[in-house]
Amino acid sequence: MNVEHPGVRIRPIREEDRHAVLTLAHRLTEGVAEWRDPEAVVEAARQWLAGSLTPEGDRPGAVFVAETDDGVVGVVSVNTHQHFTGTVDAYVGELAVAPHAVRGGVGRQLMAAAETWARRQGVRHLTLETGAANTTARRFYAALGFREEAIRLTRTLDEGNA
Repeated sequence: MNVEHPGVRIRPIREEDRHAVLTLAHRLTEGVAEWRDPEAVVEAARQWLAGSLTPEGDRPGAVFVAETDDGVVGVVSVNTHQHFTGTVDAYVGELAVAPHAVRGGVGRQLMAAAETWARRQGVRHLTLETGAANTTARRFYAALGFREEAIRLTRTLDEGNA
């Protein structure tokens, strides 16, 4: 999976990346269920990304950015997470690529960095979640060898469903 693309460098996140990374927050809202509040989704995405910007020694896991001569064009965060079976997996919390960099290999390179980090942790699985309606992301992850493992079901409760 270690595909290199000219002009894209993957490196650990730095504090000076804050603004560029936070501008990618809207990319994390794609495929979210229509019954979710879009403004709340964007704010949650900003919070997730802001949480990724804590100093390296204070944050568990790792965060990598993709940068070109034009600046930061993508971000991925990865950490360990205990599966309900008790095994420890690596978990990709966020992957976001700037719209102008989509389909240029940036996402693949970021996922390769997450995978390398996960292997160094000695885990056997790299997991993530994405919106069920985010067919583009689901195809991307399938192309990288990810298989769907669980389905999350939600029922909207209102006064008529009491």
